[in-house]
Amino acid sequence: MRFTCEKNMLSAGLNIAGRTVAAKSSLSVLEGILCRAGHGLSLTGYNMETAITHQIDAEVTEVGQCILPARLFGDIIRRLPEGPVTVSVDEHYKVSIKAGYAAFTISAENAEDYPELPDVNEGRAVRIPQSALKELISGTIFAVSENQGRPIHTGVKFEVEDTAVSAIAVDGFRLARRTWHPEDSLNRQLSFVVPAAGLKEVEKLLTDADEEAAFTLGSKHILFQVGGTTLVCRLLEGDFLDWRKVVPTGCPIRLTAHVSDLAGSIERVGLIVSEKYKSPVRCIFSSNEVLLRTATTIGAAEDRCQLAGDGRDLEIGFNVRYLADALRVIPSEEVCLELTNGLSPIVLTPVEEKYDFSYMVLPVRIKNS
Repeated sequence: MRFTCEKNMLSAGLNIAGRTVAAKSSLSVLEGILCRAGHGLSLTGYNMETAITHQIDAEVTEVGQCILPARLFGDIIRRLPEGPVTVSVDEHYKVSIKAGYAAFTISAENAEDYPELPDVNEGRAVRIPQSALKELISGTIFAVSENQGRPIHTGVKFEVEDTAVSAIAVDGFRLARRTWHPEDSLNRQLSFVVPAAGLKEVEKLLTDADEEAAFTLGSKHILFQVGGTTLVCRLLEGDFLDWRKVVPTGCPIRLTAHVSDLAGSIERVGLIVSEKYKSPVRCIFSSNEVLLRTATTIGAAEDRCQLAGDGRDLEIGFNVRYLADALRVIPSEEVCLELTNGLSPIVLTPVEEKYDFSYMVLPVRIKNS
C-alpha cells in the first residue's frame, strides 16, 4: 500500500476517525485505525459500539489496507512539516512515513484481523439539512438520562413521519422535544433510539449549513452520513416513555416571556446554587411578572422578570439548572410558559407557528416561607 496526501487533510481525518478508536481494549486492533487505500483513502475507528469512517482525497499508487496504531500514527502526522505526506506499507507491515526531510518507520497490523463493521445497507436513507439535524440533536441531547438502570432513556428517540422528524429525550425529571418539518413528504414511518454517545459524535460532524446529511436505519444499527464521513452505531432497545401521555395540554395558565430576559434572571439567581449547595428556585407568577428566589447556606438571590399574562399568584419550585438548560436551546425570541398548579410541570412551547418544540420540567417541592 502506498499513498500521498496533504498533511493537514490526513491529520484532520485521523482526528475524526480517532474519536471512536478504543482507548484500551482486550482486542488490540481496536486501538488502531483501519486504513484502506483504493479510490482515495479511507480511515476507520471502531469501539464495537460506534464506528466512524472518513474519506480523504489521496493519490494512491498502490492499493492495500492495514491497521495503523492510532495514537502513534496520529502524533507523528500532527508533528510533520506542512505539505504532502507519503505513507507506504510493505508485505511485512512495516510502515514508512515521509514528509520533507522527516522520515519515520513504524509497524502496522493485518487488516483481516479488524472486526467486521455493521452492515446498514438494507434501508432507504432519510435526507435532512445538516442544520436541521444538528438542531434536533443539540435541542434534546442535554436531557437524556444518565441512569443505566433504564438504558433506553440514555439515548434520544427519533420519530420519522411523512411530514415531521422529531427528537425526544427524557431523564425522569424533564423532557425535551424538537421537531423539523420538511418541505416535501418523506413517505416514511420510523421510530428508533440512538445512544447519546453516538449522537454527540454526529453533532460534531454537522455544520450550520443547508447541505444534506442522511441517516439509514438497519435492524440493530443506524448509519449517519455527513459529507465524506459515515458513522454507524448500535441502537438502544426497550420501551421508551410514551411522551405524548405525560406532557400536559390545555394548561389554564399561559404566559409569554422573552427567552433572553427569563434566561438571564434564572442564571443570576442560580449563581449561588451548585452541586454542593443545592436548592430549588422559587417562582411566584403574578400579573405580568415572575419573582424568582433561591437560598442556600452560602447566601440568597432574588430577581424579577417581566412576562405577558396573569400567573394567578401561582408559586412553584424548579431545579434551576433544568430551566436554564431548556431556555438555552430554545430557538425563538419568545416562549410560552404553560402552567396548571404548584404540583404540575411547566411546559415551554413556541409562540410562533414556524417553531415546533416542547420542554417540560417537573416541579420541586419547596418549603413554605
